[in-house]
Amino acid sequence: MIGLIQRVIRAEVSTQGRPLGTIGRGTLALIGVRRGDDRAGAERLLERLLAYRIFPDTAGRMNLSLRDAGGGLLLVPQFTLAADTHKGTRAGFSAAAPPEQARELFAHLVREAQRRHTPVASGEFGADMQVELINDGPVTFWLES
Repeated sequence: MIGLIQRVIRAEVSTQGRPLGTIGRGTLALIGVRRGDDRAGAERLLERLLAYRIFPDTAGRMNLSLRDAGGGLLLVPQFTLAADTHKGTRAGFSAAAPPEQARELFAHLVREAQRRHTPVASGEFGADMQVELINDGPVTFWLES
């Protein structure tokens, strides 16, 4: 699984003008699911999302995790993260997990996140979504499980 994470001051995901999830200060995580990913990988990625130190401590160094900072987590499914972009001018998606498998793994990730952290919000798998954010820093990292 892939998590493209961004430290945000605020983030919101909506579809057709209807808000799906909003957080204040915290982490926006765009989630890609690849063929071969499983629940153990989803749980490993979640642990990294919650423990990765991207928030400043009192000295201004990125030394605090989302847990430490007490921020929100917004999970947004994004299958294009699993794209193969190595050659040509059009992405290939053969590395992406089949939709039903990806849907189940994303739902598992959201459930586990809600069990382990608060607040947690999420986008809707398969929906045409709009994401608004104020990136803080900017700080953006690519995580894999």
